[in-house]
Amino acid sequence: MKCIGVILSGCGVFDGSEIYETVLTLLAIERAGAKAICFAPDKPQLHVINHITGEEMPESRNVLVESARIVRGKVLPINQADSVQLDALILPGGFGVAKNLSRFADAGADCVIDTDLQKLTQEIYKQSKPIGFICIAPAILPLLIDAPIRITIGTDSMYAEVIEAMGGIHVPCPVDDIVVDEEHKIVTTPATMLAGSIDDAASGIDKLVKRVVEMIA
Repeated sequence: MKCIGVILSGCGVFDGSEIYETVLTLLAIERAGAKAICFAPDKPQLHVINHITGEEMPESRNVLVESARIVRGKVLPINQADSVQLDALILPGGFGVAKNLSRFADAGADCVIDTDLQKLTQEIYKQSKPIGFICIAPAILPLLIDAPIRITIGTDSMYAEVIEAMGGIHVPCPVDDIVVDEEHKIVTTPATMLAGSIDDAASGIDKLVKRVVEMIA
């Protein structure tokens, strides 16, 4: 069975993994006849957001522990991920990508990337295995892959300019579609960067997972 590493960044759109995107990704992987193995960094998240008010809360939470909420505890520390044992890598969105897996949210093109995520992504890429990034996650791809890759975060011109400044090639894309860089085996989709509903997000995520699975050698 094909094994796909899924990288999580917490639990909740404003400070972790986007829950709809994560669940849709896991469902699509299972329906494609593959197996998802989830990983997350074992470290404190940048901050905790009240998802009702949008305000920061005076407490500390762990990214790995929070990620476990979505997958019923079936998540491993990302530093235990073995690229040789994985056939592909997928990263759902959510602002945890820009806050916990990187500091893109406050540093943009000058952000620092989680070293374990960087190591794993580069190993997967060097082994010519497919990579799928969803929603805001593609914004950090130019800092992970040293190549002029074609990616999308939808139609947001501000993010597109940052991606171009980092060396990426941004391709506008509707919510129900994907952008495929065949040469580098990278697939991206806007998901909730554009989605007005969970069904909207599902369309592009289903296509992304299907294409990633098809690209596995």
